[in-house]
Amino acid sequence: MARFDKQQVMAKIAEAPMVPVFYHKDAEVAKAVVKACYDGGVRAFEFTNRGDYAHEIFEEVVKFAAKECPDMAVGVGSVVEPGTASLYMQLGACFVVGPLFNPEIAKVCNRRQVPYTPGCGSISEVGNAQEVGCELCKVFPGDVLGPKFVKGLLAPMPWSKLMVTGGVEPTEENLKGWFAAGVYCVGMGSKLFPKDKVAAKDWQYVTDKCREALAVIAKLR
Repeated sequence: MARFDKQQVMAKIAEAPMVPVFYHKDAEVAKAVVKACYDGGVRAFEFTNRGDYAHEIFEEVVKFAAKECPDMAVGVGSVVEPGTASLYMQLGACFVVGPLFNPEIAKVCNRRQVPYTPGCGSISEVGNAQEVGCELCKVFPGDVLGPKFVKGLLAPMPWSKLMVTGGVEPTEENLKGWFAAGVYCVGMGSKLFPKDKVAAKDWQYVTDKCREALAVIAKLR
């Protein structure tokens, strides 16, 4: 069961509007990354549903975060069908993110008051997702759609809360483009976790990058 409800998760994302996106087959590495992000000010973390037995790694991460990162909402990403969403919610997922929009996922998430953030690549998809209760929609792939898509969508639909994933970097120039366009928050993966830094277990680098990115976002907002 989720440790934080829909309103609490949205409040955490509003407070620290950057959601790291990460997967690793080694649970100890995943836990270390979660802690590094938490120390850097992150309060919502997306664990990617990737690879065999990913849910078993997720279960360990959630239990770890409950003790070591008490204010962190841990969610799951890359979810494309309701069965997977239900599995991860049973393991404690506080939010569910997908690369696409599946209204059946919205049903199982709404039943438990767990936020579902679907990936949307058109204005119609965002509108359809909002109809079934998706308060936060993911603009994906961000590097393809770009900031102009965000700005264009918000003109007729200014109530929309958008998270962009793909093409986001922890630099002022990149973040300024997205937040100037009007995104609510950003999802960030490989740019926060370079392979060489993860291999070297340089967790301080991750903490520093998170802290720097959140400071830039705070200034831009």
